[in-house]
Amino acid sequence: MKKKIAILGSTGSIGKTLFKILKKDKTNFEITLLTANKNAKEILKQVKIFKVKNIIITDNKKFLYLKKILHKSKIKIYNNFDNIDNIFAKIKNDYVMSSITGIEGLNPTLKIIKHTKKIAIANKESIVCGWSLIHEKLLKFNTKFIPVDSEHFSIFALLGASKNYNIKNIYITASGGPFFNLPLNKFKSIDINSALKHPNWKMGKKISIDSATMMNKVFEIIEAKKIFDIKYEQLKILVHPKSYAHALIQFKNGLTKLLIHDTNMSIPIFNSLYELNEKTFKSKNLDFSIINDLRFEKINLKRFPVVKILNNMQNNHSLFETIIVAANDQLVEMFLDNKIQFLDISRILLRTLKNKEFSRYKQIKPKNIAEILRLNKYVRLKISSIDI
Repeated sequence: MKKKIAILGSTGSIGKTLFKILKKDKTNFEITLLTANKNAKEILKQVKIFKVKNIIITDNKKFLYLKKILHKSKIKIYNNFDNIDNIFAKIKNDYVMSSITGIEGLNPTLKIIKHTKKIAIANKESIVCGWSLIHEKLLKFNTKFIPVDSEHFSIFALLGASKNYNIKNIYITASGGPFFNLPLNKFKSIDINSALKHPNWKMGKKISIDSATMMNKVFEIIEAKKIFDIKYEQLKILVHPKSYAHALIQFKNGLTKLLIHDTNMSIPIFNSLYELNEKTFKSKNLDFSIINDLRFEKINLKRFPVVKILNNMQNNHSLFETIIVAANDQLVEMFLDNKIQFLDISRILLRTLKNKEFSRYKQIKPKNIAEILRLNKYVRLKISSIDI
């Protein structure tokens, strides 16, 4: 029997990577749902390949365009995620990939958890802002969760059956981004093009800027704290320019494990799908020139000041994480629109998070998604109107 798969965000980089993997093993999979925001042409190609019966496309113009093109077909096209329960009234998915970018990915993630045996989440914002809500639903519907970020999948794979109480420290690696060796006196002149040039990974604009500031590692530490239920004091960042080792775990029994793989997101995605099945991923041979020179360094806070955010994080789930995400999202958008300078991102972000209006949210646990989305919108409006 074919395994049933749904892909939330099928036209993004993660979604397309998963689709390529499924395409190579087409006889074993049925795609029950594909979703996109605007990329109608790409989703149409995907629909034809797997004869998908359900599409969600959230952009209204593209929705009307697809409805017109497919009006004679039996394909059901929706404009939002309110129909998830109807789509899966008689279907239980074996695997769902949640890869819609931004805070917009949280609502569909929460809606689809009960309709799948396993969910892989590649959306930082959903986990950072709404993990307590996600975790509650995972438990309620007995849905298995697998993280897809290379760092978190590496931790997941390294832990295996180990219990969290045996962990001494977890080290998440960072490439250092495009400015790891840039003299500090040249940071004032960083432009958009140079900030987007990641040395190791091909990524979208937002995540590329987050990598350049090291904000992506701040988010990954917060994610790891939530996913693996350990304290912030046990989580560390190591700069590893080659991006060959993705995580190291030091156990209390004296053992330390690390996991390595190429800078290829297909590897964690492939393994989240197949897990321990005897499927072979055609990867490169081990690069011993890299292994013999792995090189790990501590973070330079003068170069990456946003990492200071982690010094004041509390070991509880709170709405403060939503403020961090919203403020950073807005500042990155302003930088990409040439409204602020690169250094303004970290400067304004750190200043904002010290604000008493926002710091009080450290004590408030999210009650529902509406609360998170409302706060996200408020913070973004607040940041957009500040005096630079």
